[in-house]
Amino acid sequence: MGEGGLKTALEAIRGEVKARFEAQKRVLSFREYLELVQDNPRRYTRDAGRYLKDCMDFFGSYEVERPTGNLKRWKLFDLEFGRHNSGHQAELRLRDRLAGHEPAQEAFYRILDGFEREGRANRLLLLHGPNGSAKSTFVACLMRGLEAYSDTDDGALYRFSWIFPRAREGGGIGFTTESDELGQAESFAHMPEDRIIAKLQSSVREHPLLLLPRDVRQQLIAGAYEAAELSEAAPDWVWTGQLGRKNQQIFQALLTAYRGDLERVLAHIQVERFYISRRYRVGAVTIGPQMSVDASERQITADRSIESLPASLSALTLFEPYGELVDASGGIVEFSDLLKRPLEAWKYLLLAIENGEVSLQMSNLPINAVMVASSNELHLSAFRQHPEYNSFRGRIVRIRMSYLLDVQREREIYDGQIIPQIPKHVAPHTTYVAALWAVLTRLRKPDASWFADSDLGTIAASLTPLEKADLLTDGLVPARFDADQAKILAGGIAEVELQGTASSDYEGINGASPREIRMLLLDAAANFEEPCVSPVTFLNRLAEFCARDDYEFLKEQPDGAYRDHRSFVDVVKERWLDIVEGELRAASGLIDEHSHLGLFDRYVTHVSHWVKKERVFNPVTGQDEDPDVDLMKSVEGKLGADDAQAFRNELLSAIAAWAIDHPEQDVDYKALFPRYIEQVRQAYFDERRGQIGEIGRAIVSVLEEDDTLDADLREAAQQALQVLIGVYGYERSSAKVALGALVDARYHE
Repeated sequence: MGEGGLKTALEAIRGEVKARFEAQKRVLSFREYLELVQDNPRRYTRDAGRYLKDCMDFFGSYEVERPTGNLKRWKLFDLEFGRHNSGHQAELRLRDRLAGHEPAQEAFYRILDGFEREGRANRLLLLHGPNGSAKSTFVACLMRGLEAYSDTDDGALYRFSWIFPRAREGGGIGFTTESDELGQAESFAHMPEDRIIAKLQSSVREHPLLLLPRDVRQQLIAGAYEAAELSEAAPDWVWTGQLGRKNQQIFQALLTAYRGDLERVLAHIQVERFYISRRYRVGAVTIGPQMSVDASERQITADRSIESLPASLSALTLFEPYGELVDASGGIVEFSDLLKRPLEAWKYLLLAIENGEVSLQMSNLPINAVMVASSNELHLSAFRQHPEYNSFRGRIVRIRMSYLLDVQREREIYDGQIIPQIPKHVAPHTTYVAALWAVLTRLRKPDASWFADSDLGTIAASLTPLEKADLLTDGLVPARFDADQAKILAGGIAEVELQGTASSDYEGINGASPREIRMLLLDAAANFEEPCVSPVTFLNRLAEFCARDDYEFLKEQPDGAYRDHRSFVDVVKERWLDIVEGELRAASGLIDEHSHLGLFDRYVTHVSHWVKKERVFNPVTGQDEDPDVDLMKSVEGKLGADDAQAFRNELLSAIAAWAIDHPEQDVDYKALFPRYIEQVRQAYFDERRGQIGEIGRAIVSVLEEDDTLDADLREAAQQALQVLIGVYGYERSSAKVALGALVDARYHE
């Protein structure tokens, strides 16, 4: 780009920035700000609690399907907004999204709704759960959402500063009453920088409306709310709030200097838009468990920037507050691992939560921030035994953040956080294997006595860990149950999940943390001799990890099949081989995955006509024929039906009952007869097992560049390999590992 082109580009950028600056209403006079309040009183009178709730509403929500019913998920926690925005929002990445935890999101939103009704954020929100349960991720998503929201028109935030102009003669400060000293709209707000000698910002980012006397302010707000037909009350922050000590001193000094002329005092106000920023600690602050008070005051009277203030102000001793609570004003403050701090270091929060103020040396600091804290269960349990706990109980709202029990949601963590960091191919199902093992370590054996329905309790207590994981993840009822048992369990999934979370020693409080799984995945990726990261590599690392016994959950005693973390390695491996085998079947083209359903459907049709003594229409011959007795006997042999006639009558009775309960719907055989369908499916596959094994061994030979294969078999193997690569996401290296493990385990000659 030549010099002329560069100049043109810079001019275009300059114009764009200036237009954006003006469109965002970055600098206003007090009167211009009042016009905004009149136009949209709710938006411009919000406190931090209402602002955070509006932020969650702004990005919206959607329903997610879970086996226990639909749950609401807020889009803010998906961080989708970061993909399209520019500036400081461009750094957002999908890997930082919150996986799962919809109940915690809903609980948090309900609390914010309560803050709005009560007029201020008067509770400390305590996220508690085991280490690595996404407590920090939850808050980080909120902060990033606030950053993005503050960049929109709906999320505009304003603070004010005091502007003191230089006299035209060049000496002193402009306290003249001549009208030509004022800038646009009778204000110094838009005065050029070379005419300004001092600018004092409000460090607490107090609301500009607090500059008005309380009675006048309340009349103005009430009128604006009534004109806008708003039914809710304004938050306490602007309704009854007061200026901080420094700004109140300046206000009173100017009011005295101008002999009570409020308009001349407000002429010194410049209202300026600000933006939430974690990096610069503006409205989004995280406080670690350090042993210090989170706010203080400092004297500013000696600053050179105010040496030339008028006598009425220079005589004042001005102090301004500073610290984390000040930086968080207008947004959210996170007390990370709060209960690791000695109680005396944060006991001041007791009164701060109650009164909305923190007592400093020279004044009280008003708090306009949503206060969120985090703690692990060990420290929370100890705190609940402390004598002071009862004082805090009514001022703290607890939100549980357990480890996830949904394998697919757990898998999202590793797909988003780990896979992008691994520079080589990650084999299909590697993160699924990792997520499944992690969830299995967290599950507890159901106790039949927990359940009000004894039948449900008996069925639930018989679930293996793998069956329970499938039930909580996909609502999958084991095929081994009969129709009645399956119906009871399918209707009781929510209760099975609830019983696991009912006690303080809840399901998801122990087990493998995502942090350990991330470590193992990255360790598997560090094996430079392997061309890819595969389930085999991960399972080998996992077996070594279990053998070390370095973590408390690995030292737990097994409870039947539950908590047997070492045996879960084999369970997970078998599940992975099942998946690979299913993919091989489909890729080979020898088996139609839906053929067994078609076979069962034909069986039911022939049984129905046989019972009614009717003939069956054959679409091939175009003739009505007798029911196929050989077909019926073949299927009944696969199902182990000893009394064929009784079995057929029972089958048709179940179908008739389904039709009554589901009028105008086709019969869902998989839902009605899951055990029978699985038996037919397995028998159908077993009949073709030898062919599948031959194709699997042939694919391995092709990948090992074996030239001795029969030409037809080689072609079939290559076609199947292309399906595995094109449809299922394998590469040659990962296909070799997966099929090699499958052949060795199940098709070894």
